Amino acid sequence: MKNIVKWFRSLRKTEKTALVLSSGAARGLSHIGVIKALEERNISIDMIAGTSIGALVGACYAKSGSIEEFERVVLKTNFTRLLNLADIDLAVMFKGFIHGKKVNELLKTVIGDVHFGDLKIPLSVVATDAHTGEAVILDRGSVIEAVRASISMPVIFIPVKYGDRFLIDGGIVDPVPVDIARKMGADRIIVSNVILPPIHRKRAGAKAFSEHTEENIPSKENTAVEAQLDMFSKEGSEKINKVQGFVDTLWNKLPRVWGKIDSDTPDIFYVLSQTMFSMEYEIARYKAEKGDIVIIPDNMHIGILDFHRGKEAIEEGYAAAQRILKNSV
Repeated sequence: MKNIVKWFRSLRKTEKTALVLSSGAARGLSHIGVIKALEERNISIDMIAGTSIGALVGACYAKSGSIEEFERVVLKTNFTRLLNLADIDLAVMFKGFIHGKKVNELLKTVIGDVHFGDLKIPLSVVATDAHTGEAVILDRGSVIEAVRASISMPVIFIPVKYGDRFLIDGGIVDPVPVDIARKMGADRIIVSNVILPPIHRKRAGAKAFSEHTEENIPSKENTAVEAQLDMFSKEGSEKINKVQGFVDTLWNKLPRVWGKIDSDTPDIFYVLSQTMFSMEYEIARYKAEKGDIVIIPDNMHIGILDFHRGKEAIEEGYAAAQRILKNSV
């Protein structure tokens, strides 16, 4: 065989190809570029297994068999306002900072109110049981509920009640669900893995969102997602201001404590994200090796919350897939 594309086309029609999409937060938008490259080469995908952001991208692709609509949403939506999805409730803050109702509503707009049986391409979504630490495979019922569970980063989101379980981010135990794709009946597997070695990046916080808004400036014709974010922005600003006031008050009451701590000490969210990605990286590296073709976008420069850099992420995914697909087997 001269190249991967010819190799795929030479295989028997009865053989099935699975696409595995890893977790990885904003870097997972690179999955869109990978799918675009596969579509250009008419490489048929028979099933999808995704975790966290991979579950979201996978669901959007599985719904119609095309990634074009979701790419348009990512590129035209001003994701700088994602902070307004934080439907923070101080009464339940010890369960998680974000309740998730607004996230559910946004997912309904992006994916549609569909069930797994309605999808054009079979999909399996991975979440984690918060009590047992087991991987939970979701492939029945509401796609929105499954994706919502799979993206629920610990501490940030309140765990999702799903039947008699409480579920959190699937990337904790299975960031690259190759084994699940095999169980779905895949004969060969293409992996898109965006989980790279954790590196030290200075936390830019909200400032990072304001510095790159030119990449996702919405068109004059607002998308449904854009309109929904507008509504959430108005609803969420008052709550965010209350929380900010609470934090400011607490900060002012603890001057002596803060004075004893080095100003460069990482905050809890940075430590949490670095810890999660350190664990996920080791698991992902092992899992990805089980795939037949592994595509790893070079997007380390994109932060895990840099959803406003969707264009960059997509381009990196597309370029990485192009390199792999052009190489000899």
